[in-house]
Amino acid sequence: MGEQRAHRQNPSQPAVDYSLWRDQDRDLAMQFFEKAFEEQMRGHLGCAMKLYQQSIDLCPTPEALTFLAWTVSHTGDLEQAVALCRQAIALDPEFGNPYNDMASYLMDLGRGEEAEPWLLRALEAPRYECRHYAWFNLGRLRETRGNLAGARECYLRSLAECPEYPMARRHLMALISRLN
Repeated sequence: MGEQRAHRQNPSQPAVDYSLWRDQDRDLAMQFFEKAFEEQMRGHLGCAMKLYQQSIDLCPTPEALTFLAWTVSHTGDLEQAVALCRQAIALDPEFGNPYNDMASYLMDLGRGEEAEPWLLRALEAPRYECRHYAWFNLGRLRETRGNLAGARECYLRSLAECPEYPMARRHLMALISRLN
C-alpha cells in the first residue's frame, strides 16, 4: 500500500458551512468521529467504518469521509476509498488530505498517471498541514517512472517540510545509493 494517508491535523476553518446542522448533531458526529479514530488505531476496522459512517450520516465532513476512505483502504477496497475521497473533495476542495490519499490509492491500483494531478492539488490546498506526505508520494511516483532527478527533488522537498520524516529520508538515501 502507498504511504502516509489521512492524518490528523487541526486545520483552519473548514469551507463546509456546519451552521446548517444542529449543534447537537455536530457534537454527536464529532464524538462518533473521535471514537472511530480510536477504533481504527486499535485495528478494529469494521467498528471504525460503522462509526465514521454514523458521523457522516449526522454531519458529513471531508475529514470523516477521508478517514473512512483510509479505513476502507486497509480492507483492500481501494476503488471505494477513491470514491470517498472524491466525496470529501466535493464537500471541501480546500482540504488537502483527500487529494494526497486518493493519489496514493490510485498509485496502489497501478493508475499512477491519474495520481500526479491530485498530488499537485494537495500541495496547493490551503487546508493541508502535512505537505511532506504529498511531496513524498510525488517522489515515489516520479521514481517509478524513472525520473530519478525529479524524485530526488521531491524527497528533498518532503524533508524540508518535515526533517524528521523517516520514509522520505530512507527513499532519498536509497535513491542516492542507486545513483552512485
